[in-house]
Amino acid sequence: MSQNFPPPPQQQPGFPGFVPAPPPAPVRDNLAGGLVAAFVAAVVCAGVYGGILGATKHEIGYAAVGVGFVVGWASGKVGGRNPALPVLSAVLALGSVYAGQMFGEAIVASKVLHVDATDLLVNHLSVVNELWKTDADPLTFLFFGIAAAAAFTGSKKGAA
Repeated sequence: MSQNFPPPPQQQPGFPGFVPAPPPAPVRDNLAGGLVAAFVAAVVCAGVYGGILGATKHEIGYAAVGVGFVVGWASGKVGGRNPALPVLSAVLALGSVYAGQMFGEAIVASKVLHVDATDLLVNHLSVVNELWKTDADPLTFLFFGIAAAAAFTGSKKGAA
């Protein structure tokens, strides 16, 4: 005779009616992979963020928060729960936001000066940095901090 329901679970001796819990999932801990993923995400996000800044000619702080979160999330997704990844993600997010802002400044300046943005970044980086310093305000640095915090949090969320 066939059964229409599964057989009852096996019971542990001494604990009638209880099924043992499944073993916990293995903890991912891949520092190198997480660091590479965060670096790649930082480079891509810096380019996208710089392109947005260059196209709009305005600093968009919330985009910096997105950059931070994406960098952190990528590190956590690939690297797992390594305790160093949130901190390293925050540092990489700061660098990514800064590089994106420099790229955006170079794009805006290249339109005014009628030169190539890459030429400005490669041969006249100090001039672009001075332009960035004159445009920076306290809100710029506030979004730097928020981007770092978003990377820290994103790394933990990506690892979950």
